[in-house]
Amino acid sequence: MAAEKTKPVDVAVGILMQPNGDVLLGQRPPGKPYPGYWEFPGGKVEVEESILEALKREFMEELGIEVLSAQPWCCVEHVYPHAHVRLHFYISREWRGEPQSLEGQAFAWQGSLGVEPLLPATIPLIEWLDRLRYPSA
Repeated sequence: MAAEKTKPVDVAVGILMQPNGDVLLGQRPPGKPYPGYWEFPGGKVEVEESILEALKREFMEELGIEVLSAQPWCCVEHVYPHAHVRLHFYISREWRGEPQSLEGQAFAWQGSLGVEPLLPATIPLIEWLDRLRYPSA
């Protein structure tokens, strides 16, 4: 069955934002679709799990940090060749711990985003995010 005909998979995506506006991006590891592409961290929402619960779980599993608070920002659907996803973006400015690479992925704090390639679903959001991060620019 083609991805566009399937029910979208809900994915919790977190944007960790430092006081200066820098955000954390992770690089997809080998063995996953789009290996080497950069994205905001997150993962699939499990059955009986809220978006925020999934976000907190994924950040603990992937980065070893505890998200203390996060606010919903936007929701975007994207159809990839391998999956139809509904991405629920949350912005967190409060967390405990320093991000660690628990799944062998590279990650980087970015002001103006300088890493490439970006995951296709992420690209349209960068301009919106920049307006939020740098309102006077």
